[in-house]
Amino acid sequence: MDFLDRACPVEVTLSVIGGKWKGVILYHLQSKPLRFNELRRLIPDVTQRMLTLQLRELEEDGVIHREVYPVVPPKVEYSLTDFGSTLSPVILSIRQWGKRHQDEIRTIKSKQFSK
Repeated sequence: MDFLDRACPVEVTLSVIGGKWKGVILYHLQSKPLRFNELRRLIPDVTQRMLTLQLRELEEDGVIHREVYPVVPPKVEYSLTDFGSTLSPVILSIRQWGKRHQDEIRTIKSKQFSK
């Protein structure tokens, strides 16, 4: 019996999109394919190593596609797969929840840091 056989559906979903940066990456890829450095600019707090790792994991899970163009210098674009596009409602719901509760979360976090 493997993880997917015993996991609840929330665990299954989080096994694909869990992690600090995967949801953000998926959010930015919803509108159009992006190159690595474009993602770095859109997500300035992510390190190059972590972005590479997260993109690799999303690719391994079939959520994004990595297209390498045969040009010099090399051009690589990342885009959502059809399967990855099925996560769009989930990502947009997470965004909407964050937008709705951002001030409340800021207040809670500031209280935690002032202790």
